[in-house]
This record gives sequence, C-alpha cells and structure tokens, in this order.
Amino acid sequence: MPLEEYKEKRDFEKTPEPAGSEGEAGGIFVVQEHQATHLHWDFRFELGGVLKSCAVPKGIPEEKKTKRLAVEVEDHPLEYATFRGVIPKGEYGAGSVKIWDTGQCRILERDHDRYVLELKGKRMIGRYALVRFKGKEQKAKNWLIMKL
Repeated sequence: MPLEEYKEKRDFEKTPEPAGSEGEAGGIFVVQEHQATHLHWDFRFELGGVLKSCAVPKGIPEEKKTKRLAVEVEDHPLEYATFRGVIPKGEYGAGSVKIWDTGQCRILERDHDRYVLELKGKRMIGRYALVRFKGKEQKAKNWLIMKL
C-alpha cells in the first residue's frame, strides 16, 4: 500500500495534514517550504495515484545545471499538494508548511534511477531531472535534482 508509511507516521486527530486516498489528479507537482527541525523544501510529483516525495535541504535549483541533494521520503496523498499550515509540536514533521510552487508535471523519462520531468509552475518552468546516487557509497534514498 503506497500510503502505509505516510499514515503510520501521523496521528490525524492531532495534525491538520490530509489522511488522503489514492487516485489521479492529472499530472501535478508541488514544492512546499517546510520549516521543521531544519528548513528544507519538499518536492512532490504525481506518479501512480500518489505524490512521490523528496526533501531538498538546500532549496530547489532554479538555474540550469545546478545540482542539489534530494532525499526520498514516503509517498504522500494527492491532497497534500494543497496542504499548507502548521504541523503541531510533537507530531512527525512538526513546523510550518508553505506552498513555494505548484503546477503541472509531465514525466518525459522514467526508470529505476532517473526521472526527467517537464514542469509548468510559477517558479519551476522547464525540464528537471532526478538522478539516483550510484557507486559504492550509493544510498537508495539519495538523489540529485537539477534543472536541465
């Protein structure tokens, strides 16, 4: 179940986050500025009825060829694409969440270690790639995000 890990980490009687369901939203993406323990940006895009999600500690690259670490986190429900607010202290991901950008996403290429996405948002416009780290030091959840 794609949202099982997401739901296990949250108490929906305490947090305003959506419990969510799986479905189709028509190729969307969202970037949320998340002031939790440390400020980071959450990049999420629709795939298979959920939002595939990565935490980007140093911000979304806005210039071509700039590479940033993106750490894969659990899938989120599509309803999370419009979530903004404060996750209460003591809850997973506690802190404020703001929408930094949102728009349409089209997947141009996809395999186990690479996605090429065409994004049409207010700030993120054009092609972006997510590439999984490789080699002896590879960590399955570590990716690079870059503007092409």
